[in-house]
Formats: sequence, structure tokens, C-alpha cells
Amino acid sequence: MMNDLMGLLRIHIKRGVNLAVRDVNTSDPYCVVRMGKQKLKTRVIKKDVNPEWDEELTLSVQDPSVPFTLTVYDHDTFTKDDPMGDAECDIHPFIEALKMDTQGLPSGTIITRIQPGRQNCLAEESRITLVDGKIVQDIVLRLRHVECGEVELQLQWINIPGSVM
Repeated sequence: MMNDLMGLLRIHIKRGVNLAVRDVNTSDPYCVVRMGKQKLKTRVIKKDVNPEWDEELTLSVQDPSVPFTLTVYDHDTFTKDDPMGDAECDIHPFIEALKMDTQGLPSGTIITRIQPGRQNCLAEESRITLVDGKIVQDIVLRLRHVECGEVELQLQWINIPGSVM
């Protein structure tokens, strides 16, 4: 398994915005991120439809064509947790940006922009930027299969010695 490992994708889940109400007049949201067989989740934020998770989840990447999915759930104590929407995120543009030669470029340089469209879950333009020598992608995902809600996150890459990237 380690032979195919490209590196680690760190997903900084910042916050949810205007998430759906699943309890009487609020929700207890948390996020689940899946990629292949990996599954990670954030902590539950009680009674908040605009939660500030500010958590980092790290996935190992073997195939850049495999997107990750983010699903938001409402935590319930006595019944099954309610889904509050999901989004899929293609990491291929981010991986391609990592391969570019960024030597000599100043911090803050925008490497590429990804526009929202039918083929993605972007709520607004996503920018891949060089920040202090590292490439990061800021993303706002619009949740699908729900009446409202967005999740703000940032992607960062962690190189692993001996990896294929």
C-alpha cells in the first residue's frame, strides 16, 4: 500500500454556514470525510447551524482521480443521526498545481482558479494559492440533497519521503 502513496491531504474544515435545521430550531452538526476506504469525522458542535469546527483531518492519497466526499450529519442521542447534505470535491486540480514549478513566485500568488459549475459542488470560485512556499486551496462547498448549507475548508499537501510525488 505504501508504494502507491502520493502523500497526505490535510483538509482543514473551518466552518459550516447556514446549515439545515434538523432538530426543533437548530442542529448538532458534524462532518464525515470519506476517500476510498478512509473515513474521518469532526467533533459535534451542539445547537449551531453556523458551527466553527476549525479541525484538520488527514487522508492518504493514492489515486488523484478519486474525489473525497464530505457529509454533514445532525447528531441525535436516541435515534439515527440525520443527514444534512453532502458534497464531493475533486482533488485533481490541486494535485496538478502541486506539480508546477513555483520557485521564485511570491507568497500570495494565485496558481489557478476553479469556477463553480454543474460538475462540481463549489459555491464560489476556488483559488489554489502559494502561501509561504506551500500550495493551499480554499474551497466553499455547497451541500447537495438538502435545502441549504455550505462548508468552508482548505486543502494542504504533506509530502512523505519516498512517496511517488
